[in-house]
Amino acid sequence: MLKRMPFERPVEHYDERIYNIDEQICELLKLRKQLSNNNPGFPPFEYISKWAETFELYEDFLKAVFGTFSSEEHFKPMVEPSDFRKHIPLLKSVEEGNCFYTVNSIRQYSNASVVTFSMDWDVTETPPTSNNHSYFELKMGEQYDCRMMNGGSHSGHASTENPLNEWVPAGSS
Repeated sequence: MLKRMPFERPVEHYDERIYNIDEQICELLKLRKQLSNNNPGFPPFEYISKWAETFELYEDFLKAVFGTFSSEEHFKPMVEPSDFRKHIPLLKSVEEGNCFYTVNSIRQYSNASVVTFSMDWDVTETPPTSNNHSYFELKMGEQYDCRMMNGGSHSGHASTENPLNEWVPAGSS
């Protein structure tokens, strides 16, 4: 299963005098998220250069900070499926280009469902991952969250397992 490694504090030191500043940074991040309708974009490089000079920061550091804003969803907690209930066979397929996509089955648990998905292609053709098809998203509506749990591939075949569960808003884990 693809799990995020637990984050460990890189140092034990924390200067309590900056607590209020850190709290204000969090407040500003929330405000930025609200004003942008959760579509953070990326400031023009001219702005970053100006801010780096004005605030005595490195441009690449600011680029990394602003680049991180667009990946917040990767940090949402993921539900671990538990209490297996049953398998539901689906075998629904579609062919597009030189690929054959199949939703094989769903495993139901008490707190989530796991959708198994596979992709097959002719091994004599260019693999689909070389055509910017390196991942897939299953969207079931705003109230659900679905991310790849595990997967694998070999010549002509790739498969993934994607837990589908009710979405948990940030801050309510």
